[in-house]
Amino acid sequence: MHDLIRTLLAFSFVLGVLVFIHELGHYLAARWRGVHVEVFSIGFGRPLLRWHDSVGTEWRLCPVPLGGYVRPHGFEGPEDATEEQKAAWQPGRTFHDKPVGSRAIVILAGPVFNFLLAIVLFTGLYATTGQPRLLTQVDTVAPGSAAAVAGVEKGDMITRVGDHAVRDATDLHDFVAARPGLDTTLGIHRTGGDSTLPVHIGSVAEKGGKPHGQLGVVFAVTIDQPQSVPRAFVSAVKETWNVSVQTLEGLWQMVTGQHTAKDLGGPLRIAQMSGQVAQYGVASLVSFMALLSINLGLINLFPVPILDGGRLVFYIFEAILGRPVSRRVQEVSFQVGFALIAGLFLFSTFNDLSHFGLFQWLASRAGHG
Repeated sequence: MHDLIRTLLAFSFVLGVLVFIHELGHYLAARWRGVHVEVFSIGFGRPLLRWHDSVGTEWRLCPVPLGGYVRPHGFEGPEDATEEQKAAWQPGRTFHDKPVGSRAIVILAGPVFNFLLAIVLFTGLYATTGQPRLLTQVDTVAPGSAAAVAGVEKGDMITRVGDHAVRDATDLHDFVAARPGLDTTLGIHRTGGDSTLPVHIGSVAEKGGKPHGQLGVVFAVTIDQPQSVPRAFVSAVKETWNVSVQTLEGLWQMVTGQHTAKDLGGPLRIAQMSGQVAQYGVASLVSFMALLSINLGLINLFPVPILDGGRLVFYIFEAILGRPVSRRVQEVSFQVGFALIAGLFLFSTFNDLSHFGLFQWLASRAGHG
C-alpha cells in the first residue's frame, strides 16, 4: 500500500508539473499576443477547485491528471461559433482574429516551455550535484555474453572495436549495434597495460525487429563535480539536445522495424517509473522529470492535427497560401489525428499491461479454471 501511494503521488506530481509548464507556455504567449485566456485547467473532469484571477481567467484543478488545457478567448472561428459566443467576443482579444504568426507563437510556446523546463532542471542538477557521465569502463559482464566469451572483465576500459577508436559509451553502443555477428577485436585497457581480445559480436533479434549487435556489458557511471551555473546551463542545453536526438532516433528505429514497438510505454509505465525513481531521491526524480518534459515537448511537435505540431502545419500552409486551410480539411484531419492518438494510447496501455504481466496472469487463471 505504501508503494502504491508513493507511485500515485509521484505520478500526479510529475505529470502535474509537466502539464502545468506546458500550458503555462500557451497562457503566457496568449497574454503576450493580446489574447484573453478564458480557462487554464490542470487535469480533466469536474473541477475540484476553481477560481478567477484579476484578468478574468478561470483556473481549474481537476481530478484526472492525464493532461490539461488552456482555452483562449475566441479560439473557435466565426464558422464554428454560435451567435451567443459571437456576442460575447471581446474585440481585439480573440484568438481567431490575430495574425497567423501570433497564433503560431501561442501554439508553439507549449512545447518550447517543456524544453526550457528540462534545461532548468538539468542546470539545477549539474550545479548542485554534478553531471552523471557514462564511462567506457565495464561495471558488469553478462554471463555467456559476447564480452564474457571474449574474456572481458569488470574494470576493463574498452578503447577500440576493430579499427574503430571508441569515443564514449554511446559511440561504442551505436557501433556495435550496427554490426551483429561480426568477428572482430576489442582493444582493452586493463591494470598493467593494454591488450587485444578477439570477439564475436552477439546478435539479438527482438520479435518483429531487425537483429542488432550486443556485447553484453553494463558500463560504470560517475558523477562529476558540481559545475558553475553558467557552465551547468551550457551542459544542460547540450544534454537536452542530445536526449531529443536520441529519442527521435529511437522512434525512427521503431518505425523502420529496427526495434519493436513493444518498447513503447504509456501512462501506466510512466506511473510505475515515477514511483520507482522517487524512492531514489530528489535528484533521480528531477532527472526523470527533465527526460519526460523533453518527450512531451517532442510529441506535441509531431505533425498530427490534434497536437500542437498539427496546428502549426495548418498555420504554415495559411502563411504560404494567404488563407486558412479549408474547414473540411481541418475537420477530417482532426478526426484522423484523434483516432491516431487514441490508437496510440490504447496500444501503449496494452504494452504497459503486458509489461506488468496482466495477460500472463489471466491466461494462468483461465488455465486453472
